[in-house]
Amino acid sequence: MYRYWLLFAQTVTVCLGILFIVTTLRPDWLQSRTVVTPGGGSLPPAVGTAPTTSVPVAAAAGISYADAVARAAPAVVNIYTRKRVRVPLMPLPEDPELQRLFRDLPGLSRRQETTSLGSGVIMRADGYILTNYHVVEAADTIEVALADGRQAVAVLAGADPESDLAVLRIDLPGLAPIAYDPQVSIRTGDVVLAIGNPFGVGQTITMGIISAQGRNRLGINLYEDFIQTDAAINPGNSGGALIDTQGRLVGINTAIYSETGGSLGIGFAIPAPAAQVILAQVIEHGEVRRGWLGIEPQDITPELARAFGLKQRAGVIIAGVMRDGPAWRAGLRAGDIILTLNEQPVHDAIDLLGQVAPLGPGSPIRLTLLREGKERTVEVIAGLRPPAAQMDGGSVGGGG
Repeated sequence: MYRYWLLFAQTVTVCLGILFIVTTLRPDWLQSRTVVTPGGGSLPPAVGTAPTTSVPVAAAAGISYADAVARAAPAVVNIYTRKRVRVPLMPLPEDPELQRLFRDLPGLSRRQETTSLGSGVIMRADGYILTNYHVVEAADTIEVALADGRQAVAVLAGADPESDLAVLRIDLPGLAPIAYDPQVSIRTGDVVLAIGNPFGVGQTITMGIISAQGRNRLGINLYEDFIQTDAAINPGNSGGALIDTQGRLVGINTAIYSETGGSLGIGFAIPAPAAQVILAQVIEHGEVRRGWLGIEPQDITPELARAFGLKQRAGVIIAGVMRDGPAWRAGLRAGDIILTLNEQPVHDAIDLLGQVAPLGPGSPIRLTLLREGKERTVEVIAGLRPPAAQMDGGSVGGGG
């Protein structure tokens, strides 16, 4: 019995020694290597084959957005514009008036054709396309290239410079409009894809997330309510589509924050619901109709708050009233402080502008004012906001 026990102990010792040597010198011999067959079974690996790492195929397929791109990409077009501009033949003075004078003088400038590029989104099957106004501004000709290779000359159906949107129309059959669902809401952190024509290289897809919503006071447009995204947006992407992972339109790519002209991970898009409203108004009226008070609003600074004896900085001071405008007819005057509009608090001039604009012309507006230290309520009938060019030239207070 003792002899058998001794033989068993020696065998175990030798096996442990071999295991120690293999573990130290060739640990890969101990790794499990199983080859999965197409039928679902498994076979041992061939002798001498390297170990393999198992990658879940389903997980890899789950991160692809190819279906969303296939659904939305046919609706995104490339836009090419041409226009003739006057190019000075000598350095221009810094004064803007002198610059205009020098450009118009014969012999001091010459006309030159320039081209620019951008992107657009087919919104309706009857040929209506949304793009940015700055893409087609002052263009003599506008050409649209579809993802399927077709090309067409576009006409400008209408534009809204104050939101930097323009509506084009082309006459081609079989157009595929982009998918849009007004019931779908977006959240900060959602994955989005930007589709456009950056630097003219052709249709390109970039991915990111919604970094923030409601961005304004950027000085890009008069009316700002941007979606911020880190999906790469470069020159040429303007007017292209920002879509969700189902291929539905989220926004119209508009601008980038950059000191070099390239994407730095901060891009801005006009939300799709706002773009849809502008599209519908341009198709129906040929222009965008916004509510208007005819005042020049001014934010309440700490100095103004002290001068007026105000305890809070919320509200807007009327710095000027346009003669014969809606506010003028309602009896508003310079120095009045607007506290609320239709029972909603007014925080500053940008807030006031955003509250008035959606109200149609003829809508009643109930204002709570502070005049000479006393609150009063005034009803104003909203007017139709005139084009910005008409308000820049003269009377005080076209802003609100």
